[in-house]
Amino acid sequence: MYNTDKPNRAELPTTKQLVRSTLIAVGAAIALLITVILPAEYAVDPTGVGKVLGLAEMGEIKAQLAREAEEDQANIAVAAISNPRQNESAKEEPRVVSQQVEIASLKAESAVTIAPVWKDRMMIALKPGQGAEVKLLMEKGQIAQFEWVAKGGPVNFDTHGDGNGNSISYEKGRGVPDDKGELEAAFTGNHGWFFRNRNDKTVMVILKTNGDYAEMKRVL
Repeated sequence: MYNTDKPNRAELPTTKQLVRSTLIAVGAAIALLITVILPAEYAVDPTGVGKVLGLAEMGEIKAQLAREAEEDQANIAVAAISNPRQNESAKEEPRVVSQQVEIASLKAESAVTIAPVWKDRMMIALKPGQGAEVKLLMEKGQIAQFEWVAKGGPVNFDTHGDGNGNSISYEKGRGVPDDKGELEAAFTGNHGWFFRNRNDKTVMVILKTNGDYAEMKRVL
């Protein structure tokens, strides 16, 4: 039977070498944290390297999306309060007038402060000259609400649909920074957007959708 040779004392790393390797690993981890992780995840860029690499902007976008998600949850809670179930009994009749006043007040506030609640969000990083396509799977007559914005520069876009031998172009634009509205499916199939970046730097397109569709998917 072959026995593995045991290393002799001269082949083992010294305490000084182990300490040095540990310090190098710790230093590399700290450098990675400061120059990459903090700018990309938390929009904190103490050295400025994250801005040069485009990571700081990505961190700002992630922070913005997190804030919007929190606002959506708050809006859902307010909307639930402003539409109570109609199950009051006759014993509560003396309170009906005051409750109606409170509900009307909440509805008025909701109409002013509630922002759209989005079903899906997608972040699309486009390098110079790069294109991307996002589609919603929809049935004929279904309507989806959308909003998109291009961070870093305007983009060209084509809102269109295809499927089952059909095709349609709803709207096209060149050098557009943002857009929002409704998309009604002219037929059952895939309906959505094609974006292309004609800038000399990377652009981040943030697309948000809601409404009647089965799923959102990136096809290019």
